[in-house]
Amino acid sequence: MAIPATLPTDIKKIREEFPVLSQKVNGRDLVYFDNAATSQKPRQVIQALIDYYQTTNANIHRGIHTLAERATKAYEETREAARAFINAESSEEIIFVRGVTEAINLVASSYGRAFLREGDEVIISALEHHSNIVPWQLICEQQKAKLRVIPVTDIGEIDLDAYGKLLSDRTRVVAVNHASNTLGTINPVAEITRMAHAHGAVVLVDGAQAGAHLDIDVRAIDCDFYCLSAHKMYGPTGTGILYGKKKLLDAMPPYQGGGEMIKDVTFEKTTYNELPYKFEAGTPNIADVIAYREAFRFILGLGRETIRAHEHDLLTYATERLTSMPSVKIIGTAPEKVGVVSFVVDGIHPFDIGQMLDARGIAVRTGHHCTQPLMDRYEIEGTVRASFAVYNTKEEIDRLAEGLQRVINFVK
Repeated sequence: MAIPATLPTDIKKIREEFPVLSQKVNGRDLVYFDNAATSQKPRQVIQALIDYYQTTNANIHRGIHTLAERATKAYEETREAARAFINAESSEEIIFVRGVTEAINLVASSYGRAFLREGDEVIISALEHHSNIVPWQLICEQQKAKLRVIPVTDIGEIDLDAYGKLLSDRTRVVAVNHASNTLGTINPVAEITRMAHAHGAVVLVDGAQAGAHLDIDVRAIDCDFYCLSAHKMYGPTGTGILYGKKKLLDAMPPYQGGGEMIKDVTFEKTTYNELPYKFEAGTPNIADVIAYREAFRFILGLGRETIRAHEHDLLTYATERLTSMPSVKIIGTAPEKVGVVSFVVDGIHPFDIGQMLDARGIAVRTGHHCTQPLMDRYEIEGTVRASFAVYNTKEEIDRLAEGLQRVINFVK
C-alpha cells in the first residue's frame, strides 16, 4: 500500500484499506469510535494472516525443513521490526507476549519474585488500567511489599509533586501508562522515569494506548520495561511485546516453563535458553506475530507525525462539539491527550447512551473502562468513551454529536 502522508486528503484511500468500515450496522454506515478497546485491521495485516496459513504454516525455531525455516525467518523479522519501532538497542530485548496484560504480569511475577522484599514499595498511578494494578497487588501481597498510588488532578494529570513525595529508598518499581485508556492523558514518562531512577527504582511503562498514536523511543525515555499490544495498533489480537533492558531480563527468572525457553533438560536440572527465548515458553502465536509486522509497516508508512496531527484535529473538533452541548461534561481535560474523549451526560446512564448510539450505527465504549479506581476518583459510575484512529473523520464526529443530541432530546 502506498498512501501519501497528507491527511485528511487521502482519508478515503485509508478507509478503503479497512474492509470492516464499509459495512452497515442497524441500517446505517458504521461509525467506529471504540479504537481504545481495539483498532480495526488493514488489508495488509489480514492478508498476512491468510498468506501464512495458506503458504507457510509450520512451527518455528526447531525445524530444518523449508516451511519451518520460512516461518522462523518471518517471525524473527517481526522481532526486528518491533525493536526498530521503539528504538530498542537489541532484538534480544524484545519478548513476544499475548499483549500488555501478559507483559505486566511477566514483569510483576518474575522481577517481583527476584527483587521485591518485605517492606519494599511499588508505585503506580490512579490513571492505571486494572492490568497495571492487579498484578502489582498480587506480587506485593506475596512478597509483603506495599503498593503506593500517585493521585490524579481534577483535569486528569498525574500529580508529579505528590509522586516526588512518594518516592523513597524503599521504592523498587514504578509502573505507569504512557497514555490513559480512559481519559487520553499523555503522561511525562521520561520525567517519571528520571525521578524513579534517582531513587534506584526500575520503571515499567504500559504503552497500550501509545503504540498507534505516539512516537516511542525507549532509549530516550530510559524506561526499564515497555509494553505494547498489537490489536490496539492495527495488528492482530493475542500478541504484543515486552521490551526490557537486557541486564534486567538476564537477571530475571523464567516466567513459564516448557518449549523454547529450554536449552538442556535432565530430571535433576534444567538449563534455560538465552534471551529473548528464555521468556517465550511453548509454541507461540506465530501467525499473528508475523502479521504484527504489517501493522508496524502500516503505521510507519503513513508516518507517526501525520497520524498524530490528524487525530489531534479529530480530538479538538470532538471536544468543541461536545463541550457546546450544555448537559455533556467531558471527564479528563489535560492539555496533552491522545484521541480519547470520555464524557457523561446529566441524568442519562452511559449504558443507555451507548445502546441508543449503537442503534444509529455508532460504536462507542461505556462503563468504567477497566479503571474503577479512576471512576471512584471522579465519583462517577462510568463514562461514554469515543476514541479515534487514523481512519476516523470529522463527519463521523458530527454523526456522534447529532446522535447524542437525539438521545438527550428523547430521554429528557
